[in-house]
Amino acid sequence: MTFRRTASAAILLSLSFFSLDLAACSSMPTGRDRVVRAQHPCADQTVQIYFEASSAEVTKEGRAVLTAAAAQSRPCKVTSVDVLGLADNVGGDSAANLELSKRRAQSVTNTLTAIGLPAADFKLNAAGDAGATTARAEAKPLRRRADVVLHLSAS
Repeated sequence: MTFRRTASAAILLSLSFFSLDLAACSSMPTGRDRVVRAQHPCADQTVQIYFEASSAEVTKEGRAVLTAAAAQSRPCKVTSVDVLGLADNVGGDSAANLELSKRRAQSVTNTLTAIGLPAADFKLNAAGDAGATTARAEAKPLRRRADVVLHLSAS
């Protein structure tokens, strides 16, 4: 007999909690009231492509980053692409580093074209090793790269 009373009480208790939960749900905002706006799909994209020392060859990791950026830009119109080649100041003189930066920017542009980025106005720049050292004449890390900005607009 005690077992039946305990089981009945447990069922009644759980039913009362269930009805409280339903009452609380009715006061919750509807799905329409909680719409979260996603970022505009055609917002400009910025990626950085890193290179090996003294190299202008896009690595397989760099190619993967460029491929992903190009894929994300497919629903949009690519209005222009800015590519800035950079170099560190380790080894070589400033003229050689400027030339390396130019080759890096061109290599990234060639890769973007090869992977099928829609035709756009490419703006290539090279900084060489300008700004590659801190105020205390220490080399800044991660200067062996190209900065890429895809300027996008809705189709």
